[in-house]
Amino acid sequence: MIDTHSHINMIEGLSLDEVIKNAQEYGVEKIILPSAYPKDIDEVMEITSKYDNVYGLLGVHPSEVKDWTDDLIDKIKEYSKSPKIAGIGEIGLDYYWDKSFNDLQKEVFIKQIKLANELDLPISIHDREAHKDTFEILKEHNKDSKIIMHCFSGSVEFARECVKEGWYLALGGVVTFKNAIKMKEVAQDIPLNKLLLETDAPYLTPVPYRGKENQPAYTKFVAEEIAKLRGITFEEVDKITTENALKVFSKISE
Repeated sequence: MIDTHSHINMIEGLSLDEVIKNAQEYGVEKIILPSAYPKDIDEVMEITSKYDNVYGLLGVHPSEVKDWTDDLIDKIKEYSKSPKIAGIGEIGLDYYWDKSFNDLQKEVFIKQIKLANELDLPISIHDREAHKDTFEILKEHNKDSKIIMHCFSGSVEFARECVKEGWYLALGGVVTFKNAIKMKEVAQDIPLNKLLLETDAPYLTPVPYRGKENQPAYTKFVAEEIAKLRGITFEEVDKITTENALKVFSKISE
């Protein structure tokens, strides 16, 4: 398995060594660590340099774009020369908490899309309560970068529109929640060749550990739930999602 989106630098109850060890014991071979804050960018480089099976994404989360400066473009360009930087992310739009700076979110989102295109890197998308704008901006501004809809939260209909564009959908712990009917429908409906696994640790911990801090090891429970929903084996989900991750994040397969 590959955990395609895990903030292991934010896990408080375990050391990084423990996080990595637990992941390997549960069959998670590789972990992709996204940046969210500008300050994360240096930390991602440091962590990915230390651990062989951890790769990074560089970018600024939509909720943090007030701290964006264009100097970050040159820093990301330089750091992206590393074989351990697998993409740009997590970037996008988030209208859930504060709609007062939506225009700034869009402006910075577009800048980071163009940067990913220039670097020929895939993009991990954060889209919360902003499906229409996210979709339209990606359609207009993304050229050739592969798109991963991180922690997908849309309907089956929206999932189908994303798949039509060739985008990948990453599902995490929410799919294990009893009342997450919409996510269970998405997990059953989307083509397996467009599915990725993630935890978004330390958030959105899957059953049976819901309410506790999440970690990459728990990718296993996401895969098990998807297998159950689709009526296929865990091994099939593991194999296909791993192949998908290696395809979309080409640097992690080098």
